[in-house]
Formats: sequence, C-alpha cells, structure tokens
Amino acid sequence: MSMSRHDIRRLAFQTLFAMSSNPDAVAADVYQTVLGRDIEAPEYLTQLVDGVNEHLAEIDEAISAHLKKGWPISRLNKTDLILMRIAVYEIKFVDEVPDKVSLNEALELSKEFSDETSRRFINGVLSNLI
Repeated sequence: MSMSRHDIRRLAFQTLFAMSSNPDAVAADVYQTVLGRDIEAPEYLTQLVDGVNEHLAEIDEAISAHLKKGWPISRLNKTDLILMRIAVYEIKFVDEVPDKVSLNEALELSKEFSDETSRRFINGVLSNLI
C-alpha cells in the first residue's frame, strides 16, 4: 500500500497525539491502531514519530523562541503544538523536504484537525522560524 507524504504526516500527527495523551503508549501499538493490524508502518512515519520524540527538547526550544514573550509552550493547545513539532522536525532535520513544504503541510493538517485561528497562529510561528 502506497501512501502520500501528506497521509503519512496525518498518521504521524495521530500517533504523536495518542502518545502524548498516553505516555505509556508504545509507538508500534499506536501504529497498528492508526494503520490497521496488518499494515506495516511506512519508513517515513517512523522517521517522523521517532525524530520528533528524539529531538523534542530542541524542537520545543525552536518553537518557544517564536512565541510571544511570556507565553510558555505548555500554554499551547496540544493539536497546534504537535502539528508544529512535526513541521519543525522536518525543517531542522529532513533535508529533502523544503521548509515551505513543511509549513504548507502543517497548515493543510490544521484545516483538518484545528480551526482558522490556530492555522493563522501556526503560520505565524513557522513563518518566523523559517
């Protein structure tokens, strides 16, 4: 089964969201839930999920640097934060994905999982980061 990078990013968001809601969750189990039992996780999905988790402190620091003064990252809603974490991971660590593509993908996913206000916020933070 072939998936687009957009579909994989959507699955990465769902996986990271589930894992943030349940810190004891194991990525492999969450993959089976979001993909279905007999489908192997695409390599790019595991790269995104593992990459975000491995570089979480650096990613959050990059996001925090572009928030309003006095706004801690803990104040962000979980959906926006996870979408930005995926985009920042790609911007900082995935050379073959252009920064603008990562930004656009975060905005496209925000249309599905968030609202217009969040989309503008995500756009502002990521545009300043780029």
